[in-house]
Amino acid sequence: MRTHVVDHPLVAHKLTALRDEGTDSPTFRSLTDELVTLLAYEATREVRVDPHDIVTPVAPTTGVRLAAPKPLVVPILRAGLGMLDGMMRLLPTAEVGFLGMMRNEETLQATTYAERLPEDLAGRQCYVLDPMLATGGTLAAAITFLTDRGANDITAICLLAAPEGCARLEADLEGLDVPVTVVTAAMDEKLNDKGYIVPGLGDAGDRLYGVVG
Repeated sequence: MRTHVVDHPLVAHKLTALRDEGTDSPTFRSLTDELVTLLAYEATREVRVDPHDIVTPVAPTTGVRLAAPKPLVVPILRAGLGMLDGMMRLLPTAEVGFLGMMRNEETLQATTYAERLPEDLAGRQCYVLDPMLATGGTLAAAITFLTDRGANDITAICLLAAPEGCARLEADLEGLDVPVTVVTAAMDEKLNDKGYIVPGLGDAGDRLYGVVG
């Protein structure tokens, strides 16, 4: 597994505003959208392309276009939905699937409660959107779900990550013969006793959409 922390002043600037407890939900959504597009630029460096011949107004030339099958973008519900527009702005021809996963707040284990994905993902490059890589259980379960269906290249885009989550992810995916990359805006200090990232930014889903009772 490879972890890439994006070191860019604009990423740090937007992340600082996201962390601020005074940032309201509409602003938080807008900042998330902008930040994800910046992270997606780094995350798609190895997106698969094929040569493509074209004719410019001046002369013939050979460029590239996205290879088939198209990349699959998979937001993890519900907070991952807040990252979808920013990702699709950069990769508008990608296909989109959805994966609903819920973390038990007592056991911190992730379970799947909904999915809308092709049954056969053989040969697919997948981009998983999950704002917080905290305990790592949800993301590990999502990646296992996708690779069980045949996906052979996974990149996870996270706003924040914790060292414990990365270690858990690496341990859970040990022996998986599929390249996995995590792209994040920051590697934070630690998890607290409730499994939240410190200093973090709170509950991403609640800050994106409000508290659902």
